[in-house]
Amino acid sequence: MIKSLLIANRGEIACRVIRTAKAMGIRTVAVYSDADANALHVRSADETVHIGPSPARESYLLGDRIIAAAKATGAEAVHPGYGFLSENAEFAQSVIDAGLVWVGPKPASITAMGLKDAAKARMIAAGVPVTPGYLGEDQSPDRLQAEADAIGYPVLIKAVAGGGGKGMRRVDAAADFADALASCRREAASSFGDDRVLIEKYILSPRHIEVQVFGDAHGNVVHLFERDCSLQRRHQKVIEEAPAPGMDAATREAVCGAAVRAANAVDYQGAGTIEFIADGSEGLRADRIWFMEMNTRLQVEHPVTEEITGVDLVEWQLRVASGEPLPKRQDELAINGWAMEARLYAEDPAKGFLPSIGRVRDFHFPQYRARIDTGVEAGAEISTFYDPMIAKVIVHRDTRDEAIAALRETLAEGVVGPLISNSGFLWRLLGQAAFGAGTVDTGLIERNLEALTTRPEPSDEELARAAMRLAGTPGNTPWTRQSGLRLNAPAQRAVLLVDQFGRQFVADLGDEPAMDQWPPARETAMDEDGERFTLRFARTDGGGAGAASDGAILSPMPGKVISVDMVAGQAVTKGQKLLVLEAMKMEHALTAPFDGVVAELNAVAGAQVQVEALLVKIQAKS
Repeated sequence: MIKSLLIANRGEIACRVIRTAKAMGIRTVAVYSDADANALHVRSADETVHIGPSPARESYLLGDRIIAAAKATGAEAVHPGYGFLSENAEFAQSVIDAGLVWVGPKPASITAMGLKDAAKARMIAAGVPVTPGYLGEDQSPDRLQAEADAIGYPVLIKAVAGGGGKGMRRVDAAADFADALASCRREAASSFGDDRVLIEKYILSPRHIEVQVFGDAHGNVVHLFERDCSLQRRHQKVIEEAPAPGMDAATREAVCGAAVRAANAVDYQGAGTIEFIADGSEGLRADRIWFMEMNTRLQVEHPVTEEITGVDLVEWQLRVASGEPLPKRQDELAINGWAMEARLYAEDPAKGFLPSIGRVRDFHFPQYRARIDTGVEAGAEISTFYDPMIAKVIVHRDTRDEAIAALRETLAEGVVGPLISNSGFLWRLLGQAAFGAGTVDTGLIERNLEALTTRPEPSDEELARAAMRLAGTPGNTPWTRQSGLRLNAPAQRAVLLVDQFGRQFVADLGDEPAMDQWPPARETAMDEDGERFTLRFARTDGGGAGAASDGAILSPMPGKVISVDMVAGQAVTKGQKLLVLEAMKMEHALTAPFDGVVAELNAVAGAQVQVEALLVKIQAKS
């Protein structure tokens, strides 16, 4: 058995691996960048090594530094987690060549499944059904356009070396193909260093079904059943569950059997996931489920599989990497209950899910109700350098309805602040009637986006509670109404409150006494249905905010200008794309707020910009 382990990752997954390793008596080594010097995974490990500056390309993506850290600390093995170098075959081989144990599949297996076109050809040979599409070597725009036209729209453009939802574009009409292809290639080149793409038929009622597989060095391969990851936004998974709703025994046997064949086709060892796309228009049927890709690593959503099977997948990884056979045979594995996972992010759904950067002052979730996998704690910093995930909130109950209720209750009781999180968005998503009925597909969020992302208002009860807290601060009560002098009763009292978004609300205290508040507070935070409201008394001495939009297009965060789609003096229409900004590994299109003319242009393709930098000024038509 491995005695010491270096985790070549950060955040939540590093903490997750450390937890199991310590339970197994394995010494742990964490690596960290400048930004992560005080991170939870660093303080959780037995030994730590600094590997470079904050940008991942200068630290977590430098395989030679990670190998050097393993050798310097006497670590026997390297666990890559997910993301970063986890599916890099060259890094895996370098770890092995250095005399270390690679906690993952063979480099040849990673290579075989890493390129989507070659992987599909291999799956066809193994008798695994695949979606119709183009996997050819001719990557000229004209050939790709012609193939898309022949397949029929809508189609999906996918980066050959892609993953994690990056390097994907849906195209609904031939006229949109060229722009989508260019954008997809830019993102693929930036994220993977490879701009080649393949074309697939886009399924109109798609469900994302994936199967957890596991192999060892003794020729054994098992599956640990399926997960449903259909709730997605921009191809990024939001909520995952296991098992898949509507999956009958015959379909499960067919899909999981295909997943095992896929793993055997590449002599797979360790944890892996076979991802399928299903046409859910007529329910789940074996003849309408096709192979998409294989992820040759542990998945973000692996906890839901652990919860329904009672298996610790990280423990299995470490045992298999140590040369042991799989701990269980296929007939010893069974589904028990229902599990769900919600990905909690520091992002603002009401502003296009832009990341919310800064320090997490308050962070608490009821762990008696749920499993919380996180690399964040109160005082941690969410930076621009990495994915803004705060935590994975996981529940396991006897039935699906009970799991949904438990996850909503956990999100409602959780506290994250002062950063804005997607907790309320997740709470509302879980309450969608279609989700509750199990009739989900990957377009559910997009179809209901406005309702899911509209910023809610606090209830009258929460407003009254906030006002009473603030009123309890000596000299801090600007009453706006004392209506009616009532015999033997106090006057009715109301105050004007303002939240962190500048919205004003009237809070009526009635005859309730103010809460004692000491030391004095100028604002108070209230949490309701996953949303956090920071409230204070509104100013009553005049003043006010400017218009919602005066035509100034400001950078919503630090980033790089990828493209500029207009020139100074050009007429633009409301909603027209002005430029594309790359930040937090994603592309963000900034659009015109109204019809007008480009009066000022400060953006240049390739330039780095800071948050709230003035990029474009639009002058309204007179």
